[in-house]
Amino acid sequence: MDKRQSWYTWLSTLTLTVIVFKLFQSICFRRNKNFFKEKVVVITGASSGIGESLAHTFYRLGCKVILCARRRQELERVQNDLLQMHSTVPVHPPVIMQVDLCNIDTFDQIVWTILDITGHIDILVNNGGISCRGSINDTSNKVFMNLMMVNYFGTVAFTKAILPHMISRKQGHIVFMSSLQGLMAIPHRAAYGASKHAIQAFSDSLRAEVAEDNINVTVVSPGYVRTSLSMNALTESGVKLGKMDSALSQGYDPNYIAEKTALAILRNRNEIVLAPLLHRIAAVIRSNVPSLYFLIMEYRAKNSKDE
Repeated sequence: MDKRQSWYTWLSTLTLTVIVFKLFQSICFRRNKNFFKEKVVVITGASSGIGESLAHTFYRLGCKVILCARRRQELERVQNDLLQMHSTVPVHPPVIMQVDLCNIDTFDQIVWTILDITGHIDILVNNGGISCRGSINDTSNKVFMNLMMVNYFGTVAFTKAILPHMISRKQGHIVFMSSLQGLMAIPHRAAYGASKHAIQAFSDSLRAEVAEDNINVTVVSPGYVRTSLSMNALTESGVKLGKMDSALSQGYDPNYIAEKTALAILRNRNEIVLAPLLHRIAAVIRSNVPSLYFLIMEYRAKNSKDE
């Protein structure tokens, strides 16, 4: 057998192995999807993007879905889509809760309202958040504080409002939708990356503290995803960017992220990274060869301000 045939055989075997593994994953997920039936799932940022896809995924799996976001009209649209697109699914009608992650003082009442409706909360998916595009020098302090308020402080406070209930029941699962930028920082994304770094640290501490209460914590770190994140991203002055990043337009389908999130919950995964190989390698370089990573980012900062 020559080298060409050997490589062909090796690639064929690898491809077949991957196909069999993916098929096995799919079968196992279908077999265990009853795990989600009747589970109460609270999703923040459920009015669009990944949050909307999460709502469809959990609703199809038989969950009692609580849709949380600021924009009631968009929540109603998602609610109607769930009822119409999955009309044959015997589940409970989705519940709408207006939640502004900047209004921390309202969280206790919101959680009590949810508990009055559902009786308990099994899964919290912290997906709500905003992004930012701009250099550190030109980005206003107000923008930095806004992102930390929504992506970190608001998320932490909403989690803390639900946490005592889960501790009292000695069960629950908390998911944080972070970002690959929570694992490695890139130029012109400092405000966003810092907020996601903070969530990563909070999640690690929380996971250790609530393990004895039988509460699981999962961090999902996607790369680029085809959502309106950049459309709603803040600029250096605080106004919306209003355009789609080329990198986001070529990113993962949000439905893929939602399905992988559900699978991570099913398997009690502590964290998952959903990104192309090249981006994963960059994260590995940041952890293991930081000096090389710094040089790469310096080059990137000099040559590009937009993805």
